Amino acid sequence: MSNINLIDSFQEFKDFKNIDRPTMMSVLEDVFRSMIRKKYGTDENCDVIVNTDNGDLEIWRTRTVMEDGFSEDDDLEIELAEAHKHDPDLEVGEEFIEQITLESFGRRAILAARQTLVSKILELEKDEIFKKYKDRVGELITGEVYQVWKKETLVLDDEGNELLLPKSEQIPADYFKKGDSVKAVVHKVDMMNSNPKIIISRTAPEFLQRLFELEVPEIFDGLITIKKIVREPGERAKVAVESYDDRIDPVGACVGMKGSRIHGIVRELKNENIDVINYTNNIQLYIQRALSPAKITTIKLDDERKTAAVYLKPDQVSLAIGRGGHNIKLAGKLTGYEVDVYREADEEEEDVDIEEFSDEIDSWIIDEFKRVGLDTAKSILALGVGELVKRTDLEEETVKEVLSILQAEFE
Repeated sequence: MSNINLIDSFQEFKDFKNIDRPTMMSVLEDVFRSMIRKKYGTDENCDVIVNTDNGDLEIWRTRTVMEDGFSEDDDLEIELAEAHKHDPDLEVGEEFIEQITLESFGRRAILAARQTLVSKILELEKDEIFKKYKDRVGELITGEVYQVWKKETLVLDDEGNELLLPKSEQIPADYFKKGDSVKAVVHKVDMMNSNPKIIISRTAPEFLQRLFELEVPEIFDGLITIKKIVREPGERAKVAVESYDDRIDPVGACVGMKGSRIHGIVRELKNENIDVINYTNNIQLYIQRALSPAKITTIKLDDERKTAAVYLKPDQVSLAIGRGGHNIKLAGKLTGYEVDVYREADEEEEDVDIEEFSDEIDSWIIDEFKRVGLDTAKSILALGVGELVKRTDLEEETVKEVLSILQAEFE
């Protein structure tokens, strides 16, 4: 066979790999030049012609015609008698050009070349996938669940590339089975043992931001800017938005008529509560909005230590803290201030500040109660053991001991 039709021979690589034809032809040329060097010692006097239009390959070898007995290097030179067997008109000093066929390399060399080609194309494919996804970090993608394991889920994109969705990057209520469609953002891309490892996430703030961009045209068009997003995935999220056009209400635009825009996002996030907040440079007002739906009476700021003491009516404390402390925790992350909640006791209500028990209760325990807005004896006694354990980081035995001390005060 005088030439090789590469379109037929290597169609399988073209079909499955993300490699353009010129790159593949360049790889083929390198592979055949390597074969030439192994057989003839050099490829300097050989031309490898790859036709990228139809996939044809031709190899031509050029040697100088020498007088009989004067050839010093048969790889670069050919004696006159040998040259005349192919072309009787050739003379000493002229160039003898012959076409090299694939068969002349031998079966073993061809199989080795094929293996080399497979290896090079796999390497190129891995590099292409790595470069492609390295530039897409933070982008929203949709894939199909291929396999579900205990600690992670394997997702395939529309080109069949493998993406990993670890359990830590899934919303707690997420449940996937093979064939499910899943949305996520590209979170991290690394090379592990020459293989691209693409981690996608549904818990990253960027995921929520991309969903807002999909649902709210004003955000996509830049009329509304998302200033910051904080999340407790699956539980609660707070999104601070700002509009540069006074005619546009950023919160109303994000929520939509009767919640039409935000409902789709909430469903995608497995009913995660989303608070959309109008951003402001006024820190007091920003904290007040961040603690919504609680109504705040007074805020005392310490700008140096970045702390805020927030005072509320007794019935507003639990709203400010939120279930599991998520509301107050996210408000702190959103505003950059450590928020402490204090109960404003009614004048006629007889109560005792928790600090009054510092001789009986360790200071770190008192601080833990204050951290979740429980700064008086009655505010702690109003909650059961289970709720106190849930809200604080205290052990059940510790909580019971504190309750015993506080109850004794009112007996």
